[in-house]
Amino acid sequence: MESVLKIDNLRVEYRPTGRGQACKVAVDGLTLEVNQGEVFGFLGPNGAGKSSSMKVLLGFVPPTAGAAYIFGVNTCQPIARQRIGYLPELTYYYKFLNAEELLRFYGRIFGIAPAELDRRIDAVLKLVELEHARRKLIKTYSKGMQQRAGLAQALINNPDLLILDEPTSGLDPIGRMKVREIIQRLKNEGKTVFFSSHELGEVETICDRVAILHEGRLKEEGKVADLIARHQMNLEQVFLKVIGYEPTTTTDDIAHPV
Repeated sequence: MESVLKIDNLRVEYRPTGRGQACKVAVDGLTLEVNQGEVFGFLGPNGAGKSSSMKVLLGFVPPTAGAAYIFGVNTCQPIARQRIGYLPELTYYYKFLNAEELLRFYGRIFGIAPAELDRRIDAVLKLVELEHARRKLIKTYSKGMQQRAGLAQALINNPDLLILDEPTSGLDPIGRMKVREIIQRLKNEGKTVFFSSHELGEVETICDRVAILHEGRLKEEGKVADLIARHQMNLEQVFLKVIGYEPTTTTDDIAHPV
C-alpha cells in the first residue's frame, strides 16, 4: 500500500523557559507510517507528544531531529501541505460569517476557481449535513454544528489526507455519531484520515490502526482488532495498560470509605 504519511525517528525538543532548566523533550524517536485509505488513531494521554507530532506534520514546528513526510515530501517544505485538510482541536471562526461565506473565504485562500468553489461548497455542506444552515451565522450554531463547519473547511480543498485534532471533543452522543459517519464516508471515498482522540470507544469503532504514545515515545502500534485480540481486552483497557495506569480507588474503597 502507498504510504501517505511517514514519520522517521522524530524528535521534538522545546527550549527551557527559565535559566538552569533542561530542554523539554516532547517527542522522542517516533517512527510510524500511515497508508492510503486508512483511518489512523493517534492516541496518548495529555502531554504524550501528540500535538507536537501533529505540529511537525503541519509545518508549524520544525523537528529537532528526524523527519516527517507527506506523500513523500518533507513537511518542512510548504508544498507538502497542499493535499492536507486540517481541523484543530479549538476552532475559532469569524462569528459574523455564515457557513457559505466561511467556505468561500478558505476556498479563495487555496486559489480555487469561482465555479469550482461553488460546486465544492455545495458538496461539503451536503456531506456535513449543513445545507439547511448554510446562510445562518456561525455564532448561532450549536457546538456540533460548529465542529461540522470546521470539518467542511478542512475538506474545501478536496484533500487526500485529513489531520483532525480531537474532532469529537465536547460533542454530545448525536454529534459524535455524525462526525463518525462523516469520517466513514471519507474513508469510503479513499481519503486517509489521521486523528487524535480521547474518545476511545469512537476510535475502536472507526479506526483501522492506532498508535499509542506515552511520554513522547511510541508504546504500541497496530490494527485495532489485533491489539484487542493480543491483550484480550477492549481498546480503552489496552490503552490504560500500555501507559501503565493503575487505579488508586477501588469499588470497595467507595463502598466503605474510611
